[in-house]
Amino acid sequence: MLLCSDNTYYTGITNNLYRRLYEHKTGYNKGSYTSRRLPVKLVYVAIFRDVREAISWEKKIKKWSQRKKKALIEGDWGRVSSFSTGSK
Repeated sequence: MLLCSDNTYYTGITNNLYRRLYEHKTGYNKGSYTSRRLPVKLVYVAIFRDVREAISWEKKIKKWSQRKKKALIEGDWGRVSSFSTGSK
């Protein structure tokens, strides 16, 4: 997950983190979400052996609120869980 200059998060998957991070940081894909929000900072990584699991995790995170993503980045699983149940 990347933190963009406008304080939004970008979530994606890749099979080559270093290449993909370089592409995001340099605005390689003109017109992409991150190219319009530079600079970006890597704030969270999860590693999966099965691409289907990675895609599933990515889809879940993309639906989360900003505060729930922030709790994940901070490793605060209690807050991640509480945001899932609707409590603040």
